[in-house]
Amino acid sequence: MAQPRVVTIHYTLTNDQGEQLDSSRVEGREPLSYVEGAQNIIGGLESALNDKNAGDQAKVTVEPGEGYGEVNEELIQPVPRSAFEGVDTIEPGMQFQAQTPGGPQVVRVVEVGDETVTIDANHPLAGQTLHFDVEVVETRDATDEEQEHGHVH
Repeated sequence: MAQPRVVTIHYTLTNDQGEQLDSSRVEGREPLSYVEGAQNIIGGLESALNDKNAGDQAKVTVEPGEGYGEVNEELIQPVPRSAFEGVDTIEPGMQFQAQTPGGPQVVRVVEVGDETVTIDANHPLAGQTLHFDVEVVETRDATDEEQEHGHVH
């Protein structure tokens, strides 16, 4: 089996409407580095970059199943407004960390009613086709420690 690589990329992420959602190419941001095979980035992007080397550029379209998944309607649910005790203002778009049996979960407020607040625990990019414009800046063999820990040092 080949030695896993650390791949460093600059990227711009847009949605189907061409709106920029994220970019490493803005002032003050560093390129993104990840260890291949460690699930540091979404699968669809990683698999498209597996054979790329420094200097390569790629335009990659990632469907929801290879990105953040489809929207799971079961993760959108009303909760009693009392669950937000101590929060004076609750508005759509706000994010909170909820304690669940599986551990902490980030939820987004989608609707606020008199008695209930509808929350969405899906990833904000779930259900979206993602478009990446990528430049591979550098590749190198991952160190033993990086392989063991699953992230870049």
